[in-house]
Amino acid sequence: MQHVLRISRKIDYAIRAMIHLASIPPGTVVPFREIGRQMEVPEDFLAKILKTLVDHGVVRSTRGPHGGYKLARPAESINVLEVIEAAEGPVAVNVCLDDDDACSRQSFCTMTSVWREGQERMLDVFRRTTLASLATPPGRVEPVPVRLPTALTTS
Repeated sequence: MQHVLRISRKIDYAIRAMIHLASIPPGTVVPFREIGRQMEVPEDFLAKILKTLVDHGVVRSTRGPHGGYKLARPAESINVLEVIEAAEGPVAVNVCLDDDDACSRQSFCTMTSVWREGQERMLDVFRRTTLASLATPPGRVEPVPVRLPTALTTS
């Protein structure tokens, strides 16, 4: 079965790794094998993902026998959207919203505004969700409030 609008494994694993790094004391360096074991991420794939996250400046790496990874900034200052974009690049729910791929139908397509609004709402949730909020122990996570437009609510 094909799933549309599915988050890739790369994004899922990147977020898992970042949550783990956010859950340890600041400045602590964690070996990548421990991250993989704790967050159930395959080591070969994790190594590539961590390199990408380092290249995008959200993770720092330390070499050597006591080396590993840590967040490059405080967990409160890194949001989920930043992790997603570091892992896969800019988010576009439809090609017509992709800046690189101008759609010839955009000037008269009735769906463009719907795609744009849906994307912005999704991105807003990702922007507002920090690693610090996800690293909170289970049962203490504050839900992100979602406001539905009046047209979608039932009476």
